[in-house]
Amino acid sequence: MEIRLAESAGFCFGVKRAVDKVYEQIETGKTIYTYGPIIHNEEVVKDLEEKGVRVIETKEELEQLTEGTVVIRSHGVSKDIYDILDQKGLECIDATCPFVKRIHRVVEKESLAGKEIIVVGTPSHPEVQGIVGWCQGPVTVLETPEEALEYTPKEGKNLCIVAQTTYNYKKFQYIVEIFEKKGYNDSVVNTICNATEERQTQARAIAKEADVMIVIGGKHSSNTRKLYEICSRECANTYFIQTLDDLHLELPKAVRLVGITAGASTPNKLIEEVQNYVRINF
Repeated sequence: MEIRLAESAGFCFGVKRAVDKVYEQIETGKTIYTYGPIIHNEEVVKDLEEKGVRVIETKEELEQLTEGTVVIRSHGVSKDIYDILDQKGLECIDATCPFVKRIHRVVEKESLAGKEIIVVGTPSHPEVQGIVGWCQGPVTVLETPEEALEYTPKEGKNLCIVAQTTYNYKKFQYIVEIFEKKGYNDSVVNTICNATEERQTQARAIAKEADVMIVIGGKHSSNTRKLYEICSRECANTYFIQTLDDLHLELPKAVRLVGITAGASTPNKLIEEVQNYVRINF
């Protein structure tokens, strides 16, 4: 039996950078907070909490702070969070992924120029909420092609279309085509990061050949859920696990290939544990 691990599995550049920044701050002995979980992986967040890092979930909690260092999570935050930090005089360590930062700059510039912003992504996701918080005018979040088909822009408005960095690339292209066919005066900025495209492409290729596919990542991780959706379409026996404890495999002898991939917030240690478990037990 062959085990094939996707080369792109595990921490992406933005996630590694954010996690490293928090661990660096722990070494200073300061009181450290993160605005929201630094990444969508419960194991990492739990380890940080055990080291004294506290998670702030709301603006109200942030406004109550009088001291400490606040680390902005990799998903980014809206402009008003920076304003509160500035007003409170709190030290801010900005660990926003540079690819997300780019979207903030794009939507702020284009909305100030009078364009209506279309954000393709999940409305409840913190990255999307942060992007919306940088728009200076009309903004709409669309998650599905069906919503794009039903959408009508504000009269006389030019559109600027961007995407959540971890959105499904093929689905984004389809939504863009829908807007193009409607003939709207729009500009499109493909803001899906290269690492996401590469991760999805590799996962799809492995799943097409695999008898069993294992996708590792946090249950709240958007990019991991999308990997699971992609792999499930190609491989009927696809498992979505958060830790090794979630893996309950009963592999028939006929299994030739087990594929493994992992979301951008999954530590290498966990990937290795799963890989070794499958190798030793099957």
